[in-house]
Amino acid sequence: MSALRGAVIGCGFFAQNHLKAWGDIAGAELVAVCDLDPAKAAAAAALTGAEAFTDVDAMLAAARPDFVDIATTMETHEPLVAKAAAAGADIICQKPFAPDIAGVRRILQTAEAAGIRLMVHENFRFQSPLIELRRAMPAIGEPFFAHIAWRTGYDVVAGQPYLAKVERFILLDLGIHVLDVARFLLGDVADLYARTQRTMPGARGEAQATMTLRHRSGAVCAVTCTYTNRIDPDPFPQTLAEIEGRDGTLRLERDYRLELHRPGSLEVRDIRPGVPSWADPQWALAQGSVLNTQQHFVDCLKSGAEFQTSGRDNLKTFALVEAAYASAASGQPVVPEA
Repeated sequence: MSALRGAVIGCGFFAQNHLKAWGDIAGAELVAVCDLDPAKAAAAAALTGAEAFTDVDAMLAAARPDFVDIATTMETHEPLVAKAAAAGADIICQKPFAPDIAGVRRILQTAEAAGIRLMVHENFRFQSPLIELRRAMPAIGEPFFAHIAWRTGYDVVAGQPYLAKVERFILLDLGIHVLDVARFLLGDVADLYARTQRTMPGARGEAQATMTLRHRSGAVCAVTCTYTNRIDPDPFPQTLAEIEGRDGTLRLERDYRLELHRPGSLEVRDIRPGVPSWADPQWALAQGSVLNTQQHFVDCLKSGAEFQTSGRDNLKTFALVEAAYASAASGQPVVPEA
């Protein structure tokens, strides 16, 4: 089959990873890039060899892409999805999908009415260490408890200053990833209890969250995330996890050490991810997961297979974020409503 023709909308901070990854994706070629800032659009074109645009409508009409990668801020996703869907382009859209769950539902209705395919760039579950962790889970039998932690002091606001101004901060920016990992490992959630804390000076929203999830399987999972941890060396950007099962325990420790504990034995594996040729060592884990995410998107477009993080699937993850905010406000467990 010929390569699918793609376009990226949004050429800002994190979009640089999208742009670089598209150069390594089998079965796709980037033909257009678009940003309101002419300098950013020009830089993205120089990086990728694609044609630069500053107007989405002009780009869609001229380039006629098979798919678009929307890598803009969440407030713009709904109108951009509508434009791409009207042009008949399939879509991979950066998370968060929308500012609230009502927006998510409207986006899904738009895509489904247009008959186009829609995937969310929820890339943590595509990190190779987390894929290896899931593959190892049968060795511990039925899981009944897990702790998933993403804790750092990395200054996320430095690269994305708008985050300091939002009322809903870490849960919507980062927690959505970790909650999706919990679903990826343990399945859908029956109810959730959350506490949030405003621990970052100068930020309007919460910079720390602690959640307890009761999965439909009966397993219980503690999910913690923070941007204000003071630990040296900082584990950024690693997700750490421990999963207890009937027959053993798996621990994903820092520096990609995977431990399998069973009665009388300990097995240790190094599951550090491969590094793309264009990756920054500090960001290699995230950049590799972006590449894996985008390859999955293209592979599914070509095969017709369901996206792991389809719009409908991601609605369930977004419902966990909404449930966490509702629980933190009420002090009570909340049933997610997808």
